[in-house]
Amino acid sequence: MKKRYEAIVIGVSAGGLSALTAILPSLSGHLGLPILIVQHLSPGSDSFLATHFNKICSLGVKEAEDKEAIVNNTIYFAPANYHMLVEQNKTIALSTAEQVQYSRPSIDVLFETAADAYLDRLICIILTGANSDGTNGIIRIRQFNGLVIAQSPESAEVDVMPLSAINQAGVDKILDLKEIAPYINQIKEI
Repeated sequence: MKKRYEAIVIGVSAGGLSALTAILPSLSGHLGLPILIVQHLSPGSDSFLATHFNKICSLGVKEAEDKEAIVNNTIYFAPANYHMLVEQNKTIALSTAEQVQYSRPSIDVLFETAADAYLDRLICIILTGANSDGTNGIIRIRQFNGLVIAQSPESAEVDVMPLSAINQAGVDKILDLKEIAPYINQIKEI
């Protein structure tokens, strides 16, 4: 029996621009899934990431807005200084609640709320980064049997985040950066 995935969440920190550049432009424009991304940003950052990737990706790319419905074939970036949450009705909520793992936006906040909304129909990707943000969220995703992919620590600019996920939460797949987009393009159903 095949499982139909409904969303992808990605968490990334230090080294994120180059990691995301290796993945997002290579994703199919007909992926049929939304992608929600938390990249750790300084509080005053502008919407560079969404603008940059919208020019080079075949999927639509935008900065997430509060109460926005999550739609397929769209990549949503959490805005600087806001947590991005997934509501049960598959809309985005933005929050200025306290930092989590010294971060706002926090990867854990996105991963945990997406796990609660999508259950076993969620794909999670944890990429390069210098702290353990994302690990607690991955534990929640794994409780619901979502699929968890970690960037191989060897291919990460900073290996702390993928290593934390692998060692503390456990993952289903460890892939080099260049392997992630091809894997996602063929995984819509397993």
